[in-house]
Amino acid sequence: MSKTPNPNSTGPSGNADAGKPAREEATAKVPSKDSKKKANKKYEHLSEEDLALKQQLELYVERTQDADPGLQKVALESMRQISVSSEHCNRTEHSGRRTEAEEKRRSRLVPGSSRDSRRSSTLNLEGVATEEKRSAGREGESLQKQEIQTATISMTVPKPLKFLRPHYGTLKRFYEKMPDSDLKALTSTLLADILSVLALTMSAEGERESLKYRVLGSQGDIGSWGHEYVRNLAGEIGQEYAKLESEGERPLYDLMVPVQQIVSFNLKHNAEPDAVDLLIEVEDLDLLLEHVDSSNCKRTCSYLTSFAKYLPWPDDILALDYAYTIYMMFEEYPLALVTALALDNMESIKKVFTSCDDNLQKRQLCYILARHGQTFDLDEKLCASDEDREALQEIVNNVKLSEGYLALARDIEVMEPKIPDDIYKRHLLDGRASGEQSVNSATQNLAATFVNAFVNAGFGQDKLMTIPSEATSGGSSTSWLFKNKEHGKASAAASLGMILLWDVDSGLAQLDKYLHSTDTHVVAGALLGVGIVNCGIKNDLEPALALLSDYVRKDDPSIRIGAIMGLGLSYAGARNEEISSILIHILEDNKVSLDVIAFTAISLGLVYVGSCHHEIAQELIYALTDRSEAELGEPLARLLPLALGLLYLGKQDDIEAIADLLKTTLHKKIRKHCDMILHSCAYAGTGNVLKVQHFLGQCGQHLVKGESFQGPAVLGIAMVAMSEELGIEMTIRSLEHLLQYGDQNIRRAVPLALGLLCISNPKVNVMDTLSRLSRDSDIEVAMAAIISLGLIGAGTNNARIAGMLRNLSNYHCRDPNLLFCVRIAQGLVHLGKGLITLSPYHSERFLLSPTALGGLIIMLHMCLDMKSIILGKYHYVLYFLTLAMQPRMLMTVDEKLNPLSVAVRVGQGVDVIGQAGRPKTITGFQTHLTPVLLAAGERAELATEKYIPVSPILEGFVILKENPEYRDDN
Repeated sequence: MSKTPNPNSTGPSGNADAGKPAREEATAKVPSKDSKKKANKKYEHLSEEDLALKQQLELYVERTQDADPGLQKVALESMRQISVSSEHCNRTEHSGRRTEAEEKRRSRLVPGSSRDSRRSSTLNLEGVATEEKRSAGREGESLQKQEIQTATISMTVPKPLKFLRPHYGTLKRFYEKMPDSDLKALTSTLLADILSVLALTMSAEGERESLKYRVLGSQGDIGSWGHEYVRNLAGEIGQEYAKLESEGERPLYDLMVPVQQIVSFNLKHNAEPDAVDLLIEVEDLDLLLEHVDSSNCKRTCSYLTSFAKYLPWPDDILALDYAYTIYMMFEEYPLALVTALALDNMESIKKVFTSCDDNLQKRQLCYILARHGQTFDLDEKLCASDEDREALQEIVNNVKLSEGYLALARDIEVMEPKIPDDIYKRHLLDGRASGEQSVNSATQNLAATFVNAFVNAGFGQDKLMTIPSEATSGGSSTSWLFKNKEHGKASAAASLGMILLWDVDSGLAQLDKYLHSTDTHVVAGALLGVGIVNCGIKNDLEPALALLSDYVRKDDPSIRIGAIMGLGLSYAGARNEEISSILIHILEDNKVSLDVIAFTAISLGLVYVGSCHHEIAQELIYALTDRSEAELGEPLARLLPLALGLLYLGKQDDIEAIADLLKTTLHKKIRKHCDMILHSCAYAGTGNVLKVQHFLGQCGQHLVKGESFQGPAVLGIAMVAMSEELGIEMTIRSLEHLLQYGDQNIRRAVPLALGLLCISNPKVNVMDTLSRLSRDSDIEVAMAAIISLGLIGAGTNNARIAGMLRNLSNYHCRDPNLLFCVRIAQGLVHLGKGLITLSPYHSERFLLSPTALGGLIIMLHMCLDMKSIILGKYHYVLYFLTLAMQPRMLMTVDEKLNPLSVAVRVGQGVDVIGQAGRPKTITGFQTHLTPVLLAAGERAELATEKYIPVSPILEGFVILKENPEYRDDN
């Protein structure tokens, strides 16, 4: 029995004949039995509801092209709502059964359920279009959403979009040819929204149709289409912007409207990295300041600061500047100060202090400045009273560093002094070191002096220089002093300064007796010891300047060098004009010997490290150009261009003018050497890949006789790439290639570069490489490898490296030079009995201390010619390592700055930048009571909620305040 046709199923004009052609066409295309079987087989994997949904969407596509605008609108509204709902259903739960009223309303729009026929759906859709042209679609939105939530709640790929994909071309062609009508504007925007989503997977590569139709669409809630749609849209915006930039064209539409919507959406949904990446691509980070809030400011800034190291200059500075601005907006002052220090901007540092009203936070800020080695004078504007200013200035001056360090030593129970034999552990060699007796005793006494100084650094007592014992065989420290010869006495006297490190009052009192000695070498060592004691410690009375300034003008070169080095160590990074006037006067004296000039230059470079001081740079250039070619060939002449490089440490492109000037004024043989040093210093810690490639290219050349630029080039590779772990790993592999294919002078520098990359961080692969090279047939390669073993294990007490060095002491027992290097390395491994690190990085490896890096660079460049300098009479350059020495501790104090022992979890740090949620920042942790030691890559977090740290970075001195919301369950 045939059904009576519905009178509402006529065409838009109401004429009964209008529907005839369509019916005739449908009749003409009646599928055969075989085609029906194939169609049924094709869709037999679909459930009844999925098949109904597919047929329904195909109907909507067909009705979208109807001549009736009202019918088009209804179909598009329904199709759009189904697509939107399908995106939401991936993130929401099943909302339950439909109410009876909803069923009734649903039956009006789509009376056919999943079992209704296609014809029934067609008739009712047309009926709705005729009856409700003005209000159609409003009720259908919620009903279709409910249907999709019911049908596709567990879906990962929305089915409506999957079913609409084959019709993308049809809808696209219809959109381009849409006839004019009153409802065209509304209809076209609805269709554009659907096309924008479908283009997510259907658009041809490079067409960016999703963005095109998004801009042409309604531009409603961008998040309603889901995260993947937003992510794809952001990618297309970046591509479109890059194309417009490259071709110099004006955009056809305003890209910033969807950009603002995407940024707002991402910041509200914990996708801060995506928002920042998009703004970087469109070069408009200012939008961050409009959309960031207190809930996401830390995550946003963490991403900004972490990826800044991968950006070229000056984009990296721009990223850090925005992070600083956001931190200041939300009063995150400790983090703002850390960022300002990374920017090396004194105005920003002062602004942090003027903006901060909390005195407790100001004290924590001072601790951060002291750890970084930043000279900072607090004036009346920055402090509420003179009493506050004095208390804060004392923290900045690092006066309490020695006290905290000794408190750590007492807590760990390592106060007992050690002698060199405790480090050598000859008894573990089973008598195999008998050959050592034939080695020059003066050389071994000098080695013991350095080992004793390194091991007992900062403890204030030892068994050779401060405590008379049987070990001295003479009953006094003076007897040990005179067991060394000539310049060895200078190093022995200076070792007393190392033992009393950071304790200025006691150190100066004990060194004073040596200043009145008749032996010039002892006086020179005492002057150097004064500088070592004051290293990293500031004092308003400036005792170092008062003691050393008179000796700078003495006639004896060794005394002058001791005083000049002392000033450089005492005032490193201070940018003190009084010091510069004293040292520049020496540079201008043509009668001064080259060694005095070299140490004067390096001290100037340390005092003004990273300052780009133009006048001092000119003086150093004059000192370089005034030297003859023969003098520039001397080993100590390396210090002159190195001093110039220290002035521009980390300043990147600021070095170009000076580098171009030196290319035209210097002798040809040293020109490249200076260029390598200048660029390696200027780009140190930046991770600049182009500079690394440049240095690698220089290593591939063959030297002309007299040239020596490849050693600094190898060190430059390590200096540039040391900023982040990925760069370090890649550089280690590149250095392995240089070992295999490089010339001999390159192989001699590779171990030193490895030592810098992993300083105080003994990585197993690097350890094995250096162990292999320590037995190399080339003596200089072996010596560099041995010293580097000491550097990578510095202050770690690493048992494996200690065992390697013990075996090497037996292997090289008949060579005094190699054995001397082994002893120095042993002393470094046990530096401060394992409490001190040489790493120039701190604050979770975010900040690079310029003074610490400067000391390391000087020592490593001196090791490039070890026989002439360290194994000659200038072995005291090893004391430049004092600049990098810092306790690797976490010391917690209360609000009155008294030590406070609390439980903390210490474990390996995990990079959680950009990860969703709140992942753990440490792994494999153990719980200890403070004070505690922090190894390379380790972080700490409080294990109690009783206290709140003032600084989120738990390193060095950290102030804790009581948590007012804490309730003790006991």
